[in-house]
Amino acid sequence: MVGKQQVRIGRNMQWLRIDTYFEGDLAAPRAHFQPMACQHCENAPCEQVCPVGATVHTPEGLNAMVYNRCVGTRYCSNNCPYKVRRFNFLLYSDFETESLKLMRNPDVTVRSRGVMEKCTYCVQRISSAKIEADKENRPIATERSRPPASRHARRRQSALATSMTSRARWRNCRPMSAATRLLADLNTRPRTSMWPR
Repeated sequence: MVGKQQVRIGRNMQWLRIDTYFEGDLAAPRAHFQPMACQHCENAPCEQVCPVGATVHTPEGLNAMVYNRCVGTRYCSNNCPYKVRRFNFLLYSDFETESLKLMRNPDVTVRSRGVMEKCTYCVQRISSAKIEADKENRPIATERSRPPASRHARRRQSALATSMTSRARWRNCRPMSAATRLLADLNTRPRTSMWPR
């Protein structure tokens, strides 16, 4: 997305990093891959250091960015123990070409240079589900508002999902003893948990 030269000098732009870990014999090591995105911490260190309040906690518990408020101090990136925030060094978006305007998702904010970027857990899907539920005067169907990665991981539980509330489904489908949270000893209380295979 940013080009070889920008990656070479450490200016890569990504919202989901894949960390690779190796184990076993050096001649034939076994690779393990771990996706690393924003953990949406309950006690988020990035929220506490933002001087303009561009990093906020939503009522849904997400760690959100107010992009038009961000002034790019990069304090949040320095304070994030997961190192998942990226600074938008260059203007990667082309605002002028008419044909490119049509390919953008109208529900997602197009950011300019000089702001921090991070995974949003596809907050536009949550907003869309809220609007639809409000129009139809019904509670929010959690399956519609769930991020794509989360939906894919729990497809095998779809029958169970239709018969339970969101909180009960989590309690029954995810044994807390099996789930691990990254860097839990730092007391960031991440909302994203990893399940063993």
